[in-house]
Amino acid sequence: MTATPDRTPLPRRFFDRPVLEVAPDLLGRILLRTTPDGPIAVRLTEVEAYDGPNDPGSHAYRGPTPRTAVMFGPPGHVYVYFTYGMWHCMNLVCGPDGTASAVLLRAGEIVEGEELARKRRISARNDKELAKGPARLATALDVDRTLDGTDACTPGETPLRILTGTPAPTDQVRNGPRTGVSGQGGDGEIHPWRFWIANDPTVSPYRAHAPRRRSS
Repeated sequence: MTATPDRTPLPRRFFDRPVLEVAPDLLGRILLRTTPDGPIAVRLTEVEAYDGPNDPGSHAYRGPTPRTAVMFGPPGHVYVYFTYGMWHCMNLVCGPDGTASAVLLRAGEIVEGEELARKRRISARNDKELAKGPARLATALDVDRTLDGTDACTPGETPLRILTGTPAPTDQVRNGPRTGVSGQGGDGEIHPWRFWIANDPTVSPYRAHAPRRRSS
């Protein structure tokens, strides 16, 4: 018999740690999205760590900007960015206030609200693909820039909350180079900061950085 995942919200102190501790510890946790149409929940199976000014792959590497301001704030908040002019991706800020580290939520298994997720991810061929990739995860959960700065640890009703879930066993956690990151930040020997649950079908495939071609 499989134990029911723990629905207790994670406290702020969970996120007030170094990003390389928080990232693998998020695997198996539950991200709960509350919408006017009902809740959607995803069990996290893949994440990436970004360490602010210590990390050339981080949006915060060169210091704060209006776009990255949330990353420099207190832990437990949500950083949402818009990429390629069409997709949103979400991160969880961690470490002490002012450190600008965050964990990108790359993939997961929808465990509640599947019908709502399917309506937003009509191109998914099956339920394993509903949140298989960071943009797909954000789309399935109806996450966009309006949720940037959301406090995922505040008491009471909130649109995003991280629940304890069932942490992934340490012997099932794998790590390697981050997906699509260029330069030194994408070097798996230096930054093997992508973490995932071994053999989970919802984990996205690894892709090295490929420069975007400009149309002539």
